[in-house]
Amino acid sequence: MAAAERDPVRAGTPRRRDPLDLAEAMTAAELFRAWADPVRVQIFTRIREAPDGEVCFCDLADEFGMPQSSLSHHLKIMVDAGILERERRRTWSWYRVGQDALERLETLIRPGGPLRAAVPR
Repeated sequence: MAAAERDPVRAGTPRRRDPLDLAEAMTAAELFRAWADPVRVQIFTRIREAPDGEVCFCDLADEFGMPQSSLSHHLKIMVDAGILERERRRTWSWYRVGQDALERLETLIRPGGPLRAAVPR
């Protein structure tokens, strides 16, 4: 048998990644849970598209027209998951996109990543 027939990588078949361990699975679940609400997706999009790359809580509160406690709840979930970063400036909190969470998400769902099969050639 030729080496290419025995070795799936040489034969053009992507090597299969080991399943996620429990810690990785919990991190992935937290990240997806944070994305699982349309309001949070809208908040993320608003912050990502901000000219300065960050938005004050006061502006989000005006724009989304929801109780401050509800907005704070959404933002806390996103900060805890690493989707957003928060910086306190005097009275207000300012939010910007957390790049680490986006990179983790990309790693999880890219072709050949732990949650997505490799793209066939």
